[in-house]
Amino acid sequence: MTVNVIGVLKGSFTLTILLFCSILVVAFAIERWFAFKKAKTKKVDDLIASIKNMVEEGHIDNAKKMTEKIDTPIGRVFTFILNNISMRQDVLAELVATKHQEEKAGLDRYLGVIGTMGNIAPFIGLFGTVLGIITAFRDLAVAGVGGPQVVARGISEALVATAGGLAVAIPSVILYNYFVRKLKTIMTELEIYSDRLIIILKNTESVKNEFASDALPNASLKKEKMDTGSLPPSPPTQRYSKG
Repeated sequence: MTVNVIGVLKGSFTLTILLFCSILVVAFAIERWFAFKKAKTKKVDDLIASIKNMVEEGHIDNAKKMTEKIDTPIGRVFTFILNNISMRQDVLAELVATKHQEEKAGLDRYLGVIGTMGNIAPFIGLFGTVLGIITAFRDLAVAGVGGPQVVARGISEALVATAGGLAVAIPSVILYNYFVRKLKTIMTELEIYSDRLIIILKNTESVKNEFASDALPNASLKKEKMDTGSLPPSPPTQRYSKG
């Protein structure tokens, strides 16, 4: 006894849904694979060293131009750091954390779809199997004749839907876990290298001197105001006539 798979595919709308789900999973998985491959930046330590040297030489604009050409999360975050390097280190770290979330949102795109397909595909297949069994027994009752072979044939064709659901779900779950793991790795590296660049730049002599010189006029102005305003105005003198 053989199962007419093509006939089952034509007669089961649940298998049509599963086929559509499998196409979505394959398309999004290929798109995410290229996106994650593009998001990888090699030799980040060498990049940080080059940025440090440029900043020490006073060529911060050249460092920005270099990072702007790197179309990866690390390149965009490094550009963001260089554009806001004048901020305090704690404030800059908080801003960079928001930039990390922005990059994560871009990398996380379509992963929810792949994960959802892995979760719902078995239930779609089970639903198709239940409908197939109901149809098999209904046809048997309408015909009024048959036997175990007729029932077994109908059930075997109905179980194709369950197999189809598992065939979609298993690869979807594997792909989802793979991409989630890649996402965590990229975000961890992004946080490590961002913190490293901030610490290095904030301890670079040119950066320290530049912002120290910017702070001196403000400090002297505040001191001058404190000196002039520290003494209260002298009260007006009063003259008393002898009487």
